[in-house]
Amino acid sequence: MSTALFAADGAADFSQDTWWLVVGKALAIFVFLVVTTLLLIWFERRVIGRMQQRPGPNRTGPFGLLQTLADGIKLALKEDIIPKNAHKAVFIAAPIIAATCCFIGFAIIPFGPSVSIAGHMTPLQLTDIPVAVIFVLAVASVGVYGILLAGWSSGSTYPLLGGLRSSAQIVSYEIAMGLSLIPVFLYAGSLSTSEIVYAQTHQWFIISAIFSFVVYVITMLGETNRLPFDLAEGEGELTGGFHTEYSSLKFALFFLAEYVNMVTVSALATTLFLGGWRAPWPISTINDGMFNTGWWPVLWFVIKLWMFLFFFVWVRGSLPRVRYDQFMRFGWKFLIPTSLLWIIGVAFIRAIPMTDITRRQLFLGIAVVGVIAIAIVWVIDATRSPEEDEQVGWELGEVDPFAGGHPVPPLPGQTAMLTRGARPKVAALTAAGDPDDEPLPEEDPRG
Repeated sequence: MSTALFAADGAADFSQDTWWLVVGKALAIFVFLVVTTLLLIWFERRVIGRMQQRPGPNRTGPFGLLQTLADGIKLALKEDIIPKNAHKAVFIAAPIIAATCCFIGFAIIPFGPSVSIAGHMTPLQLTDIPVAVIFVLAVASVGVYGILLAGWSSGSTYPLLGGLRSSAQIVSYEIAMGLSLIPVFLYAGSLSTSEIVYAQTHQWFIISAIFSFVVYVITMLGETNRLPFDLAEGEGELTGGFHTEYSSLKFALFFLAEYVNMVTVSALATTLFLGGWRAPWPISTINDGMFNTGWWPVLWFVIKLWMFLFFFVWVRGSLPRVRYDQFMRFGWKFLIPTSLLWIIGVAFIRAIPMTDITRRQLFLGIAVVGVIAIAIVWVIDATRSPEEDEQVGWELGEVDPFAGGHPVPPLPGQTAMLTRGARPKVAALTAAGDPDDEPLPEEDPRG
């Protein structure tokens, strides 16, 4: 394929890349991700510290910049412990799988247009393929095997539960993430990242696909196991989750994978919705777009990337962890159905110019569909019986706090029933009233 054809359709031209140029770009991406991770951990601790009115790391290095490096050295010098009941081979391979997939996914992200390096014109991108975005999603789905295998191979209950949670979570939110990207493909007419950036020359897709952008931002939090969706490692109920039994460099690899994954999904969001490496308006109009050529685009790309990374940190310092059933319900019952409806709407709008439908007829049809949808929802809600509403939530009334074998406090609308033996004392403690108001029944000496 000729260079002119590449320039016409917006795809990157790698015809002048030599082996040392490819190796150099791969090494540059690796260094960029590692340095960004070191800075991101420091940045996160400093920002959340300011949000919580505390300084954050400020001792090691100027402004505490070397604190992350010191923590990495500390992890490397710690004793590497493998549990007795662990499956050793899988236990060692799991963190390697998780960390490797995050780096591979960054290979198709374009940092900028073609520039001259040592006399060779080469795009600021390691590689590009016609299905580049699908490649990133596929690599991300493989990365979850690292978390799942880590939980299974540890030979412990809490890591296993964390791994199972993660697998269900990634499957659920990866579907919604994939659906949120389909409107971008419809607008760009391609799945190649360089062609998608080229298609945003005049207008970024955040404007025409704003709902897809919102869904993607939500799903990238769930995809990376970040608050408020870090349920695979929920300290309150799973101790440390899937990495509870890990220590030393193996734990550091999981830590690295999480932050590199944050950078990857942020870079993908920048590429698909914010014009990629293109300068924002009105900077892009100065001197016939001189700031969209050369090495300037790298600056715009990094600025947009750090905007998303700040959003990750901001959300972590602002929102509490959600309940797991709420999280899964939100993904399956809201994000996925609404994304499907949005895809249908975008496809319909894109097909309008090829038909004889006028704008007035279009808006009238949208209004009619909206009224019908509201009426259907109203009819379904009106025909629901109170018994069905009670069955949706938990069981109300009097419940046995020992029904599952372990004492559980009553939920709102429940009261703890008194049981025989040693259970009355605990049941009274879990009741809604103050246990100090009346004496507790004595334990049965036989029980």
